[in-house]
Amino acid sequence: MGRLFKLLMFLILLGILGIIGYAYFGDLSPSRVEVNKPVDLDAN
Repeated sequence: MGRLFKLLMFLILLGILGIIGYAYFGDLSPSRVEVNKPVDLDAN
């Protein structure tokens, strides 16, 4: 029973560390660049 409790505590600790790591590195937004391209409209 003690081993099961230690395994459960290890998994909980690992999950908490994973959430903390995601909080730091999860917001890796790409840099935005405006792109302008001319468009030919065939109106006839």
